[in-house]
Amino acid sequence: MTREQAIKLLHENMRNQNLRKHCYAVEAVMGALYDRLNVENKDEERERWKIAGLLHDADYEVTKETAKTDHTKKILEWLRLFDVHSDVTSAIASHAWGYLENAPEPVTPMQWALYTCDELTGLIVATALVKPDKKLASVTVESVMKKWNSPSFAAGVDRRQIELCSERLGIPLSEFIEIALTAMQGISGYLGL
Repeated sequence: MTREQAIKLLHENMRNQNLRKHCYAVEAVMGALYDRLNVENKDEERERWKIAGLLHDADYEVTKETAKTDHTKKILEWLRLFDVHSDVTSAIASHAWGYLENAPEPVTPMQWALYTCDELTGLIVATALVKPDKKLASVTVESVMKKWNSPSFAAGVDRRQIELCSERLGIPLSEFIEIALTAMQGISGYLGL
């Protein structure tokens, strides 16, 4: 599956611009995490990580009424029509672990990367939105950490899920935030932040 095919699939099934932006943010972070975790940069494998990030929530609008039972099932069904590496589909399936009944636990670095960075992008966006200029350029690791320590801020963000970056990926939390923030700042124009 090419990135162009993935974008087309995303846009055909997701109309909400903010949800699309979330998917683009996760795509950018997945590329950055691939770069951090892999000594040998293989373009094809890196692209798979990014496509998993781009499409992980592609069925969210279609399944939102039954998300607790159906999220990821539709996107996995749609992906059967494409030549998609099993790394991508298994990462998408496991990103719903703990949310979706019967979702598999993440095992591989790619799966853990998607699982842990998904929630973090939301916290970073929320941090940007309380800045006077509402720009990612004004967000720092320190400002995210300050908000991190305020449980009432972005209360829906599962901080325990993000914290698994240390245990499962060997990336300390502050570095993990820096990687994600830098990746998102790199596409801030598209994100409108």
